[in-house]
Amino acid sequence: MYTNVCRFCGNQLNTTFVDLGMSPLANSFVKEEDLSRSETFYPLHALVCGKCFLVQLNYIHVPQDIFSDYAYFSSYSESWLQHAREFASKAVSKFRPGSDYRIIEIASNDGYLLQYFKEMDLTVLGIEPSANTAACAVKKGIPTIVDFFGTRLARSLVSQNQEADLVIGNNVLAHVPEINDFVKGMKIILKPYGTIVMEFPHLLKLIERNQFDTIYHEHYSYISLLAADKIFRAHGLCIYDVEEIPTHGGSLRIYAGHEGVFAEKVSCSVKKVINDEIEFGLNRLETYGRFYEKVRRTKYNILELLIKIKSNNKEIAGYGAPAKGNTLLNYCGIGPEFISYTVDRNPYKQGKYLPGTHIPVFSPEKIRETKPDYVFVLPWNLSDEIIRQMAYIREWGGKFIIPVPEVEVM
Repeated sequence: MYTNVCRFCGNQLNTTFVDLGMSPLANSFVKEEDLSRSETFYPLHALVCGKCFLVQLNYIHVPQDIFSDYAYFSSYSESWLQHAREFASKAVSKFRPGSDYRIIEIASNDGYLLQYFKEMDLTVLGIEPSANTAACAVKKGIPTIVDFFGTRLARSLVSQNQEADLVIGNNVLAHVPEINDFVKGMKIILKPYGTIVMEFPHLLKLIERNQFDTIYHEHYSYISLLAADKIFRAHGLCIYDVEEIPTHGGSLRIYAGHEGVFAEKVSCSVKKVINDEIEFGLNRLETYGRFYEKVRRTKYNILELLIKIKSNNKEIAGYGAPAKGNTLLNYCGIGPEFISYTVDRNPYKQGKYLPGTHIPVFSPEKIRETKPDYVFVLPWNLSDEIIRQMAYIREWGGKFIIPVPEVEVM
């Protein structure tokens, strides 16, 4: 469904942020028996609202088609599990939960985070629309509701006396097409003195570090603190603290509560990040308009490097099959003629093919078997972790290619 109005404030959308052409759904992996069948490609065009500065896609795909059977399992990243473990410890220290304290995580995936709160004997509840990932959480003993979150579900939980002291949402705020209904739902479910903690990739870092491949159909919005503050305040919530964290190439972790309780407790960190965004120009449309040309130059540079490598009869394999990698590959037109195959630790993806490009996905052992000259790291945000894990490619002179922020051979 196309829309030319802002999903938050209803303003007309006229300014392009970046147009990545036509692309399949980033997690719609292809089975071998379906390779000869047609795939559906959708516009991947992000615009910015000139009123609230929320960056958003102008084509909204039905979330049930994206999230009901999901290919991303959070627990396959060691660094992400460490991040979750550290947050759980920090949250318990910060909020000092009592015996009746309830934690609800929205988009709880496979229980990667709630498992650590459960280990501390805290009451937890996951909300996850993907039945396949939710099933993994249930196996860990984490009660999980398989549903999409919004005001409907929030009111249902309140009627069952399941309000939350702590509402957590890691990398979900960008994934909701109806952002007003989502934020309003969090207000409904939050106890009077409770806190909402949300993490999302920071739009400032996306622009500054050229992270264009984080744009794909399941990310409906790309968020600055300026925009998030407007959205939360519109629903009676106050962002009272913020942390800048390194995950996903640079994210924000915001703390919010009911405006009547926290309006006078806003930290200097909130003011600092907003001032940084204004200084960067996130309150001016021309800042957004310059991004597109930078993305095009990156595409040319990646293709130039790959053409040079293949012209010398060298083999390139990929590492990872993340959604961001599928955006990059489809936008740049990179298929098996450049990257012979890719590998991923997630068994759900192994034996399938990347959407659009049809690059086959194997288990990581394939790298050691075939000894490629180069390994193209698709989840560049985990490049340090991957380079450590795959250091053995140096034994045969193998090198790593990191495509973002600028293509680099290591």
